[in-house]
Amino acid sequence: MTTSPARAGRPLRRKKAAARWEGLIYVLPALVLVAVFFLIPLGMTIWMSFHKWPLIGVPRFIGLRNYQRLLGDSSFWASMWFTIKYTVAATVGLLSIGLGLALLVQREGRAISLYRTIYFLPVVTGFASAALLWAWLSNVDNGLFSPLAQMLGITSERVNILATFQPAFWSVTIMVLWKMAGFYMVILMSGLQAIPQDYQEAARIDGASSLQRFRYISVPLIRKPFALALILCVSGSMLAFDQFYIILAGGPQNQTITAVYSIFLESFVSFRMGYGAALSVVLLAVLMVLSVIQLALLRDKGDRR
Repeated sequence: MTTSPARAGRPLRRKKAAARWEGLIYVLPALVLVAVFFLIPLGMTIWMSFHKWPLIGVPRFIGLRNYQRLLGDSSFWASMWFTIKYTVAATVGLLSIGLGLALLVQREGRAISLYRTIYFLPVVTGFASAALLWAWLSNVDNGLFSPLAQMLGITSERVNILATFQPAFWSVTIMVLWKMAGFYMVILMSGLQAIPQDYQEAARIDGASSLQRFRYISVPLIRKPFALALILCVSGSMLAFDQFYIILAGGPQNQTITAVYSIFLESFVSFRMGYGAALSVVLLAVLMVLSVIQLALLRDKGDRR
């Protein structure tokens, strides 16, 4: 008695269905976490952006009025422009220093391991703690920077570096470079260590200099780790809040209010939750566009085919 093809294929289909269910069970916890902590809050934020949503009271649907108001909100666009300037400064500094440190510590050795630890230590410090430390160091009365500058002859008297825009901006930026450079060092170092040594040895035998090996071998082969570092750096800088809130509180003269700081003020100081949600949606859209542009620019030629 022969078995029909339909019956013969049933066990195989059952195995495939069971395998799919098993795979779903494995990823279900991750899907639940993504839904609870990302998709649902995102949907709620978008829904709030179409409402006049006071902190206390009954929300009222107003359509696109929050977005219409946003177009003429000069304070928000000023905060966005400041955020972009800070992002450019922080990104260039972090990636340059991170790559330099990665080149220094990519080799193995007892002293190298110590240097890696020293460079990475500031990363484990919380942003709030680092900002509080930096605020104390920058204090004109009992801090360290102003008396040290006076003692070294850089200034004739104690100067409050947080009282004017340029010194305050660069002071916070330097703090971020000190705090986060070790993180990007690790990402770029992993890319450098993944390059086969045969490539470097062959280029050295052919007479290539250190600069030529870095330009023609290291740079192309760390494109993907560099893209990851760039996206993380730009996203983190665009979402900057802690350092400017704790150290400068938006000063001097509200010149250091970032986009997230502006959202905080609208939502939790002015109690305009709906308008703050609209600002958040716009910032999310800007981040998505920037990430897509970065991925397109840094994609390998082989990936585009």
